[in-house]
Amino acid sequence: MPRVSQDHLDARRRQILDGARACFARHGYEGATVRRLEEATGLSRGAIFHHFRDKESLFLALAEDETLRMSEVVAEQGLVQVMRNLLAPALPGAHPADWLGTRLEVSRRLRTDPEFRARWAERSEQLTTATRERLLRQREAGKLRDDVDVDVLTSFLELVLEGLVSHLAMGLPADGLGPVLDLVEESVRRHRRSG
Repeated sequence: MPRVSQDHLDARRRQILDGARACFARHGYEGATVRRLEEATGLSRGAIFHHFRDKESLFLALAEDETLRMSEVVAEQGLVQVMRNLLAPALPGAHPADWLGTRLEVSRRLRTDPEFRARWAERSEQLTTATRERLLRQREAGKLRDDVDVDVLTSFLELVLEGLVSHLAMGLPADGLGPVLDLVEESVRRHRRSG
């Protein structure tokens, strides 16, 4: 039997995650049945669960994947850019509703599933750490206000993100939110006093 290359395994894993993202966004965790996951990925349950132990492991991997993507954007451009990407996805083929669905499902499971909350706690720190490190670099470069502690600014930006997620989840209009995000971004910048 021929060996499967690592590139092929990685591509198959990506195919599963992409299909699962759409399936979880559309149907939620409970509604994403194995049959629906098969349809969304175009693969059999055997192929899916060869890569992931069970549905929860698949969902957690998907949530980790989203957090990693967000952390990369935060490291380079800041958490406000993550919020801007929610309004207009930067990745070709990306759909904000898919990311939003994953994010909402994570939030729901954090409230209702103590085991998931424990597994997620160690992973969720990644985004907070990326945000805090970015803010510290901005402060060292003289671009960040210095009258508010970096941890407070980190919490502020995370709360704004959660509020934006809730706003979008309720189906409220997003077309006028660019200037709101400009204001959020401006509120953490250092202002030079004139005069």
